[in-house]
Amino acid sequence: MKNKKWSLLSMLLAVLLVLAACSGNDDDSSSESTDEEDTTTTTDTTTSPAEELLSLEVANDGDAITGGTLQVAMVKDEPFQGIFLAELYEDAYDFDLMEWASNSLFEVDGDFLITDEGIASLEVDEENNKAIVKIREGVKWSDGEPLKIEDLILPYKIIADKDYEGVRYDGDLQNIIGMEEYHAGTADTISGLVKVDETTLEISFKKLSPGIYSGGEGLWTYAAPTHQIGDIPVADLLSHDAVRKNPVTLGAFKFDKVVPGETVQFVANEHYWKGKPKLDGVLVKVVPSSSISVAIKSGEYDIVQNFNATKWEEVQGLDNIDILGRPELYYSYVGFKLGKYDYENNTVITDVEGSKMGDKELRQAMGYALDIEEVSEVYYNGLRERANSLIPPVFSSYYDESLEGYTYNPDKANEMLDAAGYKDVDGDGIREDKDGKPFEIKLAAMSADQTQEDVISYYMQNWKEVGLNVTLVTGRLIDLNTFYDKVQADDPEIDIFMGAWGTGTDPSPFGLYSKTAVYNFSRYTSEELETTLLNINSQEAFDKDYRASQFRAFQEYMEELAAVIPMQFRYEIVPVNKRVKNWNIDYANETMDSLQDIELVADAPVASN
Repeated sequence: MKNKKWSLLSMLLAVLLVLAACSGNDDDSSSESTDEEDTTTTTDTTTSPAEELLSLEVANDGDAITGGTLQVAMVKDEPFQGIFLAELYEDAYDFDLMEWASNSLFEVDGDFLITDEGIASLEVDEENNKAIVKIREGVKWSDGEPLKIEDLILPYKIIADKDYEGVRYDGDLQNIIGMEEYHAGTADTISGLVKVDETTLEISFKKLSPGIYSGGEGLWTYAAPTHQIGDIPVADLLSHDAVRKNPVTLGAFKFDKVVPGETVQFVANEHYWKGKPKLDGVLVKVVPSSSISVAIKSGEYDIVQNFNATKWEEVQGLDNIDILGRPELYYSYVGFKLGKYDYENNTVITDVEGSKMGDKELRQAMGYALDIEEVSEVYYNGLRERANSLIPPVFSSYYDESLEGYTYNPDKANEMLDAAGYKDVDGDGIREDKDGKPFEIKLAAMSADQTQEDVISYYMQNWKEVGLNVTLVTGRLIDLNTFYDKVQADDPEIDIFMGAWGTGTDPSPFGLYSKTAVYNFSRYTSEELETTLLNINSQEAFDKDYRASQFRAFQEYMEELAAVIPMQFRYEIVPVNKRVKNWNIDYANETMDSLQDIELVADAPVASN
C-alpha cells in the first residue's frame, strides 16, 4: 500500500509543477498536501474507516441546558448562492440551508417511502392515476398564517409558468394533467390539480408508477406560501427578498438574518407543528475547507456539514467530537458532451456524429484509464469507493452489484484507442484524431480544496499515460456556480466534465437522463434509453420484480454506452461536538424530521484537550 501511495504522489508532484500556474496555489500548499499524505502511509489498519463508522447517532446522556444556539459549519470554499425556495434553488448547499426551515410536506421511512407521519399524507389510486394529498389541520407557517391547499398548488404554478427559468419543468412535472397547457398559456389553471376541500388536494396524472411513493412522477413534495409570494411575478422571484432574505417556512426553525453567501441565522419557530424547538436557534456559517479541522479541534462548531473525507485523519482522534457516518445518496461521474438542450422545446438534442466525444470506444477507453481505486485509497481514506453504477448502493432493491464498471486498465484503454484509430502519428506520446490531426479534449471540473486540484491533475495524468491530451477549460478548475452555468448552457468549449449527483430519495433516473431532463448534461438520449426510463416509471412497475429488472436494464445500458461514467460512491461524515444531544442521521429516523428535539449540554462547544 505504501509503495502505491508514493507512486501516485510522485506522479502528482511532477504534474503539479506543470499545472501550478493554472491552479492559483503555491508550492507550499502542494507540499503540505504531500506531507499530509505521507503520514497516512504509516497507519496500520485492517479495517477501512467506513467499516468503523457505524454510529448513526450521538451518545450523550448529559443534562441539557435551556435553549442555546447550535453552531453549524458548512464546509465550502465559495459563498453559497442563497436561493431559499424549493422550486428555484439549484445547488445542494442552498438545500442544506433550507433543511433547517424545511417546507417539506412528507416524511419518509428507511426505504425512502412516504409515510403518514408528516404535514401531509398520501393516498394513491393506481387504477385511475390519481393521488389524494391531505394536510394536517392546524399547521401554520412561521409567520402564523395557516397552511392552505393553495400553498400546495402554488409550486406547480411557479414551475409551469412561462417565465420560469429554473430546471424543474421536466418530464416528471409534465406528467401532471394540465401542466403543459398551463405552461403554453392555453389554460389559466392546471386541470389536474383540484382542491377538494380546505385540507385535501386531488392530483390527476397521465400515468403512475411506484415512484410516486418516493416523491416521483411529478408529485411535488414542498409547499410555498401563497400569502407571501403568490402575487410576485415568477420572473421576479429569484431576486426577491421573500426568497433571498426572509422566506416564510414550515420547519422547526425560521430565517432570522442572512448575510449573503456567508451566514444564515435561524431562530426557533414558535408555530412549528411538532412543537417549539428546545434550542433558541441555529447559526450556519460558511467555513473554508483549509481551516475546518482546526476549527473542530478548538470547539468552534457543534455540527459540520459537507465535511470532506480528505480531512478524516485530522479529526478522527479528537476527544471533543463524535464522528457519525452513513452511505450517501450520491455518485460522482465524468460526463461526455454529445449534444445540446433545446430550451424552447424542452428536449435534448443528441448529435453523436457531430460530437468530438461521439466515439463510444474513446469514451470507454477514457473510463478504463482512470485509476479511481487509487485516488479513493490515498486521498479519501477509504471513505469513497469506485462506483460501478449510476444507482447508489443505498437503493439495494435496484442497485446492480454485479456490474463491473470501468476498472483501472490502461492496457485495455490503449488497445481500444488503437483499434478506434486514435494513434500517435508524430511520435510525441500524444495521440492524434482519426484523421491524423491534433486532438485536444477540454475538461471542465469544479474547484474545491487543494486535494481536488491534486486529484483532477492525477486523472489528467492518467489520460496522458494512454496518449490523450486532456486540458482544463479556462486553464484552471472552475468555481461551482460558474461550472454548472457553463455545463448547463452547453458551452462549446466543454468536451467532458466531472460532476456529482445527490439523487434524493427517489432512485428513478428519469429526471437526470430522460430526453426532457435539463439535468441530462451529457445531452444523450435514444429510443432504447427513453423506453427503459419510462418502463421504470410505468404502471407495470408496481410489480417490484419488473421495476427492478428495468433498473438493471438502465444500468447495463449506461455502462455500455459510457455517455456518463460513474466514478465514486461516497460515505458521508458528520463531526458532532460532544455538547450536542439528540442528533441522529439514520435514514430511517431522519435528523431533519426531529430538529425540535436537539439539545445542548454546555453553553459553548467543547474544545479538544
